[in-house]
Amino acid sequence: MTPRDRIRVLSRGLGRYLSDILVSFANLRAQKTRTFLTALGIVFGVGSVIGMLAIGEGAKEESLRFIEQLGVRNILIESRPAMSAEEFQQRRRNSPGLTERDVRIIEANVEALETLSPRRTLHPQRVVPKPAKDVPDLYGVRPSYAVIHNVRLTEGRFFDREHDEASAAVCVLGEKAKVGLLGYDKAVGQFVKMNDTWLEVVGVLAERIPGPQDSGAHARDINNVVYTPLNTFQYRYWDRSAFMKDELDGIDLRLKSGADSVEVAKVVNAILNSTHHNTQDFSVTIPAALLAQQQQTQKIFTYVMVAIAAISLLVGGIGIMNIVLATVMERTREIGIRRATGARRADILRQFLLESVLISVGGGLLGIGCGFFLSWLIASAAEWRTIVSSASVVIAFGVSVAVGVVFGIYPAMKAARINPIEALRYE
Repeated sequence: MTPRDRIRVLSRGLGRYLSDILVSFANLRAQKTRTFLTALGIVFGVGSVIGMLAIGEGAKEESLRFIEQLGVRNILIESRPAMSAEEFQQRRRNSPGLTERDVRIIEANVEALETLSPRRTLHPQRVVPKPAKDVPDLYGVRPSYAVIHNVRLTEGRFFDREHDEASAAVCVLGEKAKVGLLGYDKAVGQFVKMNDTWLEVVGVLAERIPGPQDSGAHARDINNVVYTPLNTFQYRYWDRSAFMKDELDGIDLRLKSGADSVEVAKVVNAILNSTHHNTQDFSVTIPAALLAQQQQTQKIFTYVMVAIAAISLLVGGIGIMNIVLATVMERTREIGIRRATGARRADILRQFLLESVLISVGGGLLGIGCGFFLSWLIASAAEWRTIVSSASVVIAFGVSVAVGVVFGIYPAMKAARINPIEALRYE
């Protein structure tokens, strides 16, 4: 066969397929309402799959963001508050609670330690300027806290060692605390009063994302916090509830690069159990391990949601098969006429299969738009971050087309197997 003959055969084949597509499209358009209702299952199925994958992708992106914020090399020690005076007195018979002594022992015995920061917290009774909403918490920390938690600043800088050693009356505001106290104007150089002490603002932190570590002492809004040097906190503030609390509310550790945080956490647990005489008045949290667990939970959640959403595609596919079967019965005489005028079984099969595929393709395209709208609606209404990835669109659309093919094969084969003589007799 010459190249010209091959081109002629190819063009004839393409022309046949194009003609079949046009005929199938005309048949579907003749029954607009039924075609649209049939495609609705595909529309909602594709939209739901894209929406659920967008939620999962958004959650994954948030996880990656607070990996950088937390640092996978961190270990957080939290003091467990006593629930009653009796419980507190019982603890004090065996354990001094979380203290500066624990800090010194950890520094001396944990070789993998890069830096640490003790932490004390206070909920002030009086704040000036008066906050627009919630009163911010006051945290006393070392300058190393900024390194441990990879904090980013939008204004100024974090206080340094000289501020801490001099017990300087300075502070750094969380993003929400800054807006609540000072509005949206520049904050550096202004003053805020926490209880009876005025503090000069030297910096403002960028918004932080709550992560799996934000429990216990971190249970409140971590952006509505005022940070001050630890020595400033100790020498300028008195906590009325101190008699029911440990000397420290927490200790944040950052390990050297390459250190195994799980193994180091076991060492820290052993040290504290020794100094606290096995009194369970503290908790040791490994953000990296919690994060891995959270990501696994998110992955399972995404799979379950996609599986539920995929049921809509299955229902849509059954709807397509049902409608095409009904169409075959309605057009039995037409099939007989086409077979009598020379159409082959393959031609009949192709025509009805193309109709089911066109329904699924049209439903898939509308479903993509529905998916984008659903993702936007979820992000707006529930305030969840959603990200529609190109992969989710391709997967959802590809599955919708596959559904059209799979559920369209049986009706198309049934149409192709109709005896042309019996079809011409059909009324």
